[in-house]
Amino acid sequence: MGVKDFWALIHPAIAVFFVFPLIGMVVNFAWQTRQRRLQAKEGGKSKISPIVGKEHLNLGRWLTGAVVGVTLIALAYSVVFGYSGFITQQREGTLEPLQVGFIVLMFIATIASLIVLYRAREAHWRGIFATLTGAGLVILGWQDGVYRRTDEWYVSHFHYGIVAALLMIFSLAIVQDIYKDRSNRWRVVHTVLNCIALLLFVGQAMTGTRDLLEIPLSWQEPYIYSCDFENLTCPTPAPPPASQIPQVSTPAA
Repeated sequence: MGVKDFWALIHPAIAVFFVFPLIGMVVNFAWQTRQRRLQAKEGGKSKISPIVGKEHLNLGRWLTGAVVGVTLIALAYSVVFGYSGFITQQREGTLEPLQVGFIVLMFIATIASLIVLYRAREAHWRGIFATLTGAGLVILGWQDGVYRRTDEWYVSHFHYGIVAALLMIFSLAIVQDIYKDRSNRWRVVHTVLNCIALLLFVGQAMTGTRDLLEIPLSWQEPYIYSCDFENLTCPTPAPPPASQIPQVSTPAA
């Protein structure tokens, strides 16, 4: 396994080790928070600890940062090492320094916008920096080298991931509105959108596993990329030289 292959594993490794366990904890605290609220509304005394709401909020904030972060890592790898990415462009002599500089600035601006979003208090600033963070992800996602599977967007790991990240950013932006809104309108919006995000995360697990099977190791790329992906066929490899064919000795009669 080469250096390129090692970097390719960072994104799925962080997702498996950190992001998906965090999703489980957030969902668990969200369920407990809702159950405690319903029990209190009925006038009963809940046995669920009152800190579950705070823990749900804190872990949810961590989850947003983790999802956006792991998405940026995947995009950075794809832009550099992906098919038609920076490495390929440099090899072919088509790499443009201005484009490289623009993409680097987009990564910096997206990260900075997310940091400011965490600190913003006024609604208009939260809206502005949430929009900038989401726009950064979308712009970076449509650069050369990113494996998007556009013709099959409905089963695309990329599209699931981008939409899930945008929903996480939106959830972070409306947190303060949820606690201020007495009509619970924002709470309902938050619940519905995050249920959709949960389904997208399930799809992420399935499509991510599929893509790991389809993306070849670096030393396998010349042969794999010579295959016909529409007809699902690959060229027949040439037979090895006779000198490399092991000789089987037959026992004497």
